[in-house]
Amino acid sequence: MIVGTAGHIDHGKTALVKALTGTDADRLAEEKARGITIDLGFAYADLGGGRVTGFVDVPGHERLIHTMLAGAGGIDMALLVVAADDGVMPQTREHVAILDLLGIARGIVALTKADLADDARRVAVTTEIRDALAGTALADAPVLPVSSLTGEGVDALRAALIAAEAETTARHADGPMRLAVDRSFTLSGAGTVVTGTMLAGRVAVGDQVTVSPRGLPARVRGIHAQNRPATEGLAGQRCALNLAGEAISKDAIHRGDVVLPPALHAPADRIDAWLTVLASEPKPIGTWFPARLHSHAVEAGARIVPLSDPIQPGGSGPVQIVLDRPVAAAVHDRFILRDVSASRTIGGGRFLDLRAPARKRRTPERLALIAAARPEDPAAALAAMLAVAPVDLPGFARDRSLSPAALADAARIAQAATIGDLAISRAVLAALQTQLTQILTQFHQDNPDLPGLGRERLRLTLQPRLPKDAFLAFLRAESDAGRAVPDGAFLRLPGHEVRLTAEDEALWDRIAPALLGEMRFRPPRVRDFATDFGMDEREVRRVLKLTQKLGRTDQIAHDHFFARPVTAEMVAIILDVAAQAPDGWFTAPAFRDRVQNGRKVAIEILDFFDRHGLTLRRGDLRRINPHRADLFGDPGRESPPVGRPDFKSGWGSETVSGGFDSHSLPPEIDDN
Repeated sequence: MIVGTAGHIDHGKTALVKALTGTDADRLAEEKARGITIDLGFAYADLGGGRVTGFVDVPGHERLIHTMLAGAGGIDMALLVVAADDGVMPQTREHVAILDLLGIARGIVALTKADLADDARRVAVTTEIRDALAGTALADAPVLPVSSLTGEGVDALRAALIAAEAETTARHADGPMRLAVDRSFTLSGAGTVVTGTMLAGRVAVGDQVTVSPRGLPARVRGIHAQNRPATEGLAGQRCALNLAGEAISKDAIHRGDVVLPPALHAPADRIDAWLTVLASEPKPIGTWFPARLHSHAVEAGARIVPLSDPIQPGGSGPVQIVLDRPVAAAVHDRFILRDVSASRTIGGGRFLDLRAPARKRRTPERLALIAAARPEDPAAALAAMLAVAPVDLPGFARDRSLSPAALADAARIAQAATIGDLAISRAVLAALQTQLTQILTQFHQDNPDLPGLGRERLRLTLQPRLPKDAFLAFLRAESDAGRAVPDGAFLRLPGHEVRLTAEDEALWDRIAPALLGEMRFRPPRVRDFATDFGMDEREVRRVLKLTQKLGRTDQIAHDHFFARPVTAEMVAIILDVAAQAPDGWFTAPAFRDRVQNGRKVAIEILDFFDRHGLTLRRGDLRRINPHRADLFGDPGRESPPVGRPDFKSGWGSETVSGGFDSHSLPPEIDDN
């Protein structure tokens, strides 16, 4: 158990810790000379219950509240000290407010210097204490009179602490480790040592860690836990870590840094949070309010932006905290805000989103997402967030310091559906699947002559809009389930095929005989058809390109389309020509003589087959590529498996349906 002292200056905190532990927590010469605590002090002792209790002794001076805050984070129990002669003082009230904002609900009040007060005075000060604690989590804390000078009440206080120690449950140590650094120093013979409270997880000798937010890599050479040598440190313990690394030194590590696994290193400088403003604050908290932020041992300058109306004294609400430098933090870490002159505490709360946006931070969806992130239970938070928007699971786990097992449990309990690294609700997944079918159905109805809808256009249409990686994973799943078919850069419904209109079919009926007749190896060009039919060349080319998508034709060159059966027939001729060649290598004239279509057209055809890998060229000679010999299938086959795209190969725009390589054709030329 870690006990943190709190209270006004000179109320006997350090003397009380010494009476309980035998250790003088004032370690600095200046502290001993002035008789006050200036920096954090630490003491450890077995109070009699068989466990080591750690004490964090903090300053009580108003100018040293920032130091008090550095020690208050991570404590299990508060030991509030009030001197019987002085009673409740200003820093007493401020410390009580801070403890309440930090969510510390376990505590004992030590009425110190009891030897200086009679019974009436003790009753009066106890009444003051009850009034100061009213309305806080420590309202029912016991008040025990003690005197460090005479020893009165010390045994009773020790017994109360032993009982509290027995009731303290161990913090979860199965997640990633986090240690909030409050001291860094050099130890002779060891090197750099940092001390702090283990906020979560466990750390062992030999672990590779990172000092965040600077991102310094280090190795753990040694550990002291609760002031004793150990092989590992656990959540809830005060630990000293001996760190080694090229960039590691006493001056490179500062109070407020956090030692954590490399995977958790993701500093934040813009954080959405829930803020409660103290009733003592004189004015509402408005946009761009300046403050000093304290969380665990870190202190940083901040600007506060309420995400709704200004937050009135005594009120609470969502805010965005814009920091003057990045800090290492986790979702649900507690924070305290003080004014820039360090004269008063403004309020405090919890971090809710470490990746807050700079723009559109007040949209209804953002506010709903912030509200959904408020539950501390990861499963409850995930379920609530999924009702608002998809959730990035790696980021969710990292920012909440969850282990893989804890993340899996949260996703299972929240009944999350996963698409790659993205989690969505099952209702949203069903809606996406329905949208996909509806959008593709409508697109096919409106565009029967197109092979499908472009992937990016589809991604931008679906709601919610998915990141590209998650969208690709979604399409893979839909393809595997048979609800959609990838077709190059497009997506279509199963069974959809490009259809010609009645007018287009009529034009094709006029073109087809010329592509299948005696001149099939040297068919008319697009411009020839346009001239013969008295039509716009672009309209003829459009229809021929549609027939290409249907597998009826092959575009051998920019202006030359061949019927698909003729393409298969030419493949058979090429195979025969190659078979008759002595070494399998044949010339263009040998092919030309078989089809009798002229050298230029024969070269265009052979270039087409070169591009598709059916033939391999070396100078003026070609031979058959045996691995692609069946590329165009049997004559009459309408849809050969040429360059079929698939998701696993990173399907894209490199091929189009019907086996045509869109990059293998010459650029389109407008002949008009």
